[in-house]
Amino acid sequence: MDFLYPLKFKPIFKEKIWGGNKLNTILGKDCPHDIKIGESWEISGVRENISIVSNGKLAGSNLQELMEAYMGDLVGDRMFEKFGIEFPLLVKFIDANEVLSIQVHPDDKLARKRHNAYGKTEMWYIVQADKDSSIITGFKHEVSKQKYQEYLREGRLTQILNIEKAETGEVFFIPAGRVHATGKGILLAEIQQTSDITYRIYDWDRKDKNGNSRELHTELALDALDFSVSDNYKTLYEKKKNQSITIAECDYFQTTILDFNKPVKKDYSLIDSFVIIMCLKGGLSIYYNKNKEHIDIGETVLIPASLDNIIFDPRGESKIIEVFIP
Repeated sequence: MDFLYPLKFKPIFKEKIWGGNKLNTILGKDCPHDIKIGESWEISGVRENISIVSNGKLAGSNLQELMEAYMGDLVGDRMFEKFGIEFPLLVKFIDANEVLSIQVHPDDKLARKRHNAYGKTEMWYIVQADKDSSIITGFKHEVSKQKYQEYLREGRLTQILNIEKAETGEVFFIPAGRVHATGKGILLAEIQQTSDITYRIYDWDRKDKNGNSRELHTELALDALDFSVSDNYKTLYEKKKNQSITIAECDYFQTTILDFNKPVKKDYSLIDSFVIIMCLKGGLSIYYNKNKEHIDIGETVLIPASLDNIIFDPRGESKIIEVFIP
């Protein structure tokens, strides 16, 4: 069997009513210019949206085929035992030129019962934010289900939602059940469970290009919502140079940020997991088994579990996100 190497995939671009052009202008992606692209699915195992390899001798193979062929060598023995040939994470870049709908995602239990699927816990890293951009995340104060329905019915929902100013470099962790929306003018990296289940609660009364309102999932959302309140909806982390800092950790994924300007050695042998690298700034070479792979801003690479010892060699000031399953 061929040796595995750091794998790049063809981005899957998604047209969205709220999309913009930052995927192209900031991240250098070759998006279609005649439609609004809101999302670039970087690595996906979602049915009908399986990522296809774009580099090396495995180019043209899809992620599911790789899972079947390489199993634990690709994702880690522990991961393969748990998830089989279903890749457990979906990673995206999102460009919100306009505010997104207010929405919620179900947890595993509810998603399994209703959709025979996984729930959706996710996190956002703000790659770039325009001045005065904001994020809706959670409730401002505790409300009952009845009170929530009353505010929604009367068109006053935003009065009970927590709104946070969003700035470049900030992190928001969004567990399943938390009401949320991305504000306008924000480019972010999203790491989430492999799930495409979204319950849309409110869409700002906007119409699509055909003059139609998008479907709302008012009743479905009601059972998914977590009405509890958090003390702090932003994830605070210490910024350090040339070392990986954890910015999110849960049962589904662990995410670190590495802001660096000199080579960094990595030994991934203890985690028994694949590692996803998303380049947010600059670029780098990934050295492995006497070989190397280049990665530029806006690119994402999957480092197979069988590649333990890696060196990241940055080209000037660079920044990456590392994602794996703890």
